[in-house]
Amino acid sequence: MKVATFNINNINKRLPNLLDWLGAAQPDVVCLQELKADDHAFPEAALAHAGYSAVWHGQRTWNGVAILSRGGAPVLTRRALPGDPQDVQVRYIEAAVDGVLVASIYLPNGNPNPGPKFAYKLAWQQRLAAHAASLMSTGAQVILAGDFNVVPTEADIYQPNKWAGDALVDPQARAQFAQLLEAGWVDGLRAVHPSGPLWTFWAYIRHRWPNDKGLRLDHLLLSPGLAGRLIDAGVDRAVRGMDGASDHAPAWVVLGPERTVARRPRPRMR
Repeated sequence: MKVATFNINNINKRLPNLLDWLGAAQPDVVCLQELKADDHAFPEAALAHAGYSAVWHGQRTWNGVAILSRGGAPVLTRRALPGDPQDVQVRYIEAAVDGVLVASIYLPNGNPNPGPKFAYKLAWQQRLAAHAASLMSTGAQVILAGDFNVVPTEADIYQPNKWAGDALVDPQARAQFAQLLEAGWVDGLRAVHPSGPLWTFWAYIRHRWPNDKGLRLDHLLLSPGLAGRLIDAGVDRAVRGMDGASDHAPAWVVLGPERTVARRPRPRMR
């Protein structure tokens, strides 16, 4: 099973880019963020024609998340992150796909920092940690995939001092991300590629794509049971160079088949 995450940055505007990548990469499951489209404007028919079923929660302007599957249809389990019924920003969706619980996450950016938007980011991270803990406690195989809007370490950014003070590299936001790993979630990209740049985002400004001045914002975190199935991981960098591209590139993991434990034969009764 190949599971990918892709901040598409306006699904209708970049639908040709998405369809081209789906055809070339053939992911089995895709978590999309920043749809920038209401529910009724989601391109369900075009994706179905490409072989993908979908669940989605849209929102105009900035947010919106979706999960695509080219096997069985994803079974929706949640359309919002629990913990704050007053939160109307559409940033979380969760579905069961082929025995794996998949979450598509669009964590708040948090800028300007400090300020109300950064406080909202930290509160959202705390809610995510609480829900992640509840998911892990079930023993289910879970993947938390999406744009976390957090650069985990200095190795995940082209030049750390250029972003000092930004919410993406804030020590509190990084600490919240690190706590997920300490709780047992496995960073799929770093588990396969422990060193070296793994950029998933290049800003449109100041020629950052052609100069390869990137950041790693998009992550796939695996529950311990699922991490045992991890075979490969990577970033489809070339997608960022397409005409009209999103400022993000897809990141992905490949999971092997679920392992079964052979039962010992019972001794015969004499």
